[in-house]
Amino acid sequence: MSDPLSRHGIGRRGITLAALASAFGLGTHEPAHAGAQVEEPLADAVRSALAAAIADSAPPKPAFDTIEQRIAYLRWLGEMSNRLKKRQSEHVTRVEFLETLWYESKRAGLDPALMLGLVQVESGFRRYAISNAGARGYTQVMPFWTRVIGDGDASRLFHMQTNLRFGCVILRHYLALERGDLFMALGRYNGSRGRDEYPSLVFGARRAWDYAPG
Repeated sequence: MSDPLSRHGIGRRGITLAALASAFGLGTHEPAHAGAQVEEPLADAVRSALAAAIADSAPPKPAFDTIEQRIAYLRWLGEMSNRLKKRQSEHVTRVEFLETLWYESKRAGLDPALMLGLVQVESGFRRYAISNAGARGYTQVMPFWTRVIGDGDASRLFHMQTNLRFGCVILRHYLALERGDLFMALGRYNGSRGRDEYPSLVFGARRAWDYAPG
């Protein structure tokens, strides 16, 4: 993206966004990145996954085959909740966000720590973030995706599960296009394919969310 102010979501609209975020009790420590996904043909599986996200109205509840798996998940949830507390102070909202991010990450075959790093870089964990390029929500999804998949109502991108599923499925889509090259897929997600600034930011943020059960 050629305009550095647009790339980092700074300017008059960014100031308006800060006021909106404050009104919803959300942190404003990082500017919203201007996601610049490119509209392109989608595989049927990608289209179906995104359409399902628009239809869903409630956060998913994960199911586990064993009690050990459930305990491991609950330990992850508790640890991530503690780490996220400074950014999202409201407990119920924080837990709902983490439950949904975990579910959608796993559903897309992605590491939850990676998606937490991406959300940190893209929106600073602000549900109502809007970049100068018009990207919206936690994962800074461009509105054209709702036109491609649904009825074009970009306000749906402020719905937690819809936004997180879109972000996860879009990144998985780009990983497939880049044959598993995460560096290139992250660059494509941000509209800066081949440059190292954005992937490096996400990889750096990811380290704060890595989790090794004790």
